[in-house]
Amino acid sequence: MRRIILSTESGADLPGDLAEEYDIQVVPMHIIMDGKDYLDGSLPVQDIYDYYERTKKIPSTTATNTHEYQEFFSAIRENFPDCIIIHIGYTSKASSSFQNAVIAAEEFGDIFLIDALNVTGGLAAIVLYAADLLEKEPDIEPGRLVEKIEAVVPKARLAFIPGSLEFLKAGGRVSNMASLIGTLLKVKPCIELKDGKLMSTKKYRGKMNRATEKLLNDYLNDFNIDREQLYFIYSIGLDEEIKQRMDEVAKESGFQNIRWIQAGGMISTHSGAGGFGVAGLEE
Repeated sequence: MRRIILSTESGADLPGDLAEEYDIQVVPMHIIMDGKDYLDGSLPVQDIYDYYERTKKIPSTTATNTHEYQEFFSAIRENFPDCIIIHIGYTSKASSSFQNAVIAAEEFGDIFLIDALNVTGGLAAIVLYAADLLEKEPDIEPGRLVEKIEAVVPKARLAFIPGSLEFLKAGGRVSNMASLIGTLLKVKPCIELKDGKLMSTKKYRGKMNRATEKLLNDYLNDFNIDREQLYFIYSIGLDEEIKQRMDEVAKESGFQNIRWIQAGGMISTHSGAGGFGVAGLEE
């Protein structure tokens, strides 16, 4: 059997140890700050927040371009000769990255592309589901693996509270952002992925510790998440007591494995410091 290699973008916020463990290849997206183009992952996230504090300007982000994907897929083939590539991409509804991958893949054979219609922990959950399945069934036919991944895409659920409305507004990626403009600082919006689009669905009042617990309770009530695995996403600045409480609630709710994922540069540029999110797969 020819080896199957999984790939995704940096916007999945896939922890480095897991990418290494499963040989998952990650292509960087871009952060534009002060006129300079940085590859996501090469720039400390704290630099983004420091830049905002100094300038009151928020960096912008751009997709991985077609040429970069061509080089990326070529490098995978060099490192893993005769492999089959399954690329699980950042939602096409919020970035042109996936479409660029589609264009680049036309020059290659045996590349399957899946639009995950998700970002950060939601995308990571799908990628890691695929990696776990591939480890358990190393001889699985590529077409069958693709079918299983595509079947789980609509089951991936992501919800988060951004750390800053300013960052969220500047990013312009939330479809109904206008409904949030002018809200009181004490109101914290819940953002969810709906058909691949970032949408504001609920609003929570009060401090972040209350809002995060309400978010998690609502999330677990709204979705029948598989208790095998839950992902928490945080951006730098989230209070450690909040993290501890989220762990407690998750364990009380029967989750066997809980993994914390730090939001990288791509996601942090849109959500700001101190954000919290939760992701998992429905049964």
